[in-house]
Parts: sequence; C-alpha cells; structure tokens
Amino acid sequence: MNRIEKFEDIIAWQKARLLTKEVYQCTRVGAFGKDYGLKDQIQRASVSTMANVAEGFERGGDKEFIQFLSNSKGSCGEVKSHLYVALDQDYITQSSFDQLYGQANEVGRLLSGFKPPWLQVPLMGNDFGLWTLDFGLNKTYV
Repeated sequence: MNRIEKFEDIIAWQKARLLTKEVYQCTRVGAFGKDYGLKDQIQRASVSTMANVAEGFERGGDKEFIQFLSNSKGSCGEVKSHLYVALDQDYITQSSFDQLYGQANEVGRLLSGFKPPWLQVPLMGNDFGLWTLDFGLNKTYV
C-alpha cells in the first residue's frame, strides 16, 4: 500500500504531468504552433488534467476531491478530442497521435481507477466504482 502525503505522490498526476510536457513539445513546432486556438486549447486541457488532481487533493474535502477528479478526467477527454483535430489537420503524425492518445488514455484510466480507501461515497458515471475517503493524516490507497 502506498501512502499519499502530497498530490505529487498520485500516479495519475505524475502521468498527467508527462502528458502535458509532451503536448507542449508537439505544439511548439510547425503548423500546430501557428494554430493558436487549437494549441492553446489542448495546452489548457492538458494543464487542467494535472491541475485538477492537485487542487482537489489540496482542498481536503471529500466531495470537492471527487468533483476535481471528475473535472480532471473530463479535461483528459478534451485532450484526446483535440488530438483528433491535430491529426486531421496534419499537425501531428499518426505515430505521434497514437503515442499521445495512449498517454491520455492511461491518465484517464488511472483517474477512473484511483480509489483511495479513505473515500466512502458513491460516484456518478460508468467509469467510477465505490470509493472511500477520509481526509485524515493517514491517507493511503492501493
């Protein structure tokens, strides 16, 4: 069992950070870098994916944490949708799309599967099971 003492300990946040780094790298070059609307949208969505995990954790409330995890998963979906636009506009190759989409999918799965035992409230949506949450000093998850 791993102990979570800070949001940086959450694997979903770590993977979202890597995804954000990759998104920023691919949006710096070529035509993608000049499409300011799409570039800004996908960058904001990737940053939001990781930031919502951090903000929800730091707020310390059970329902708020759940809401922010849900927001994070939604932002992750937004990244995936924007990747299709980038692929369709030939801003990225199929290989880059597959790699980034795979990373985003992994982050989404981690967010869906993040079930800290300190949370005991039902979540809405098909991807969420029963979580337990008790924001005491001994936060842990499996």
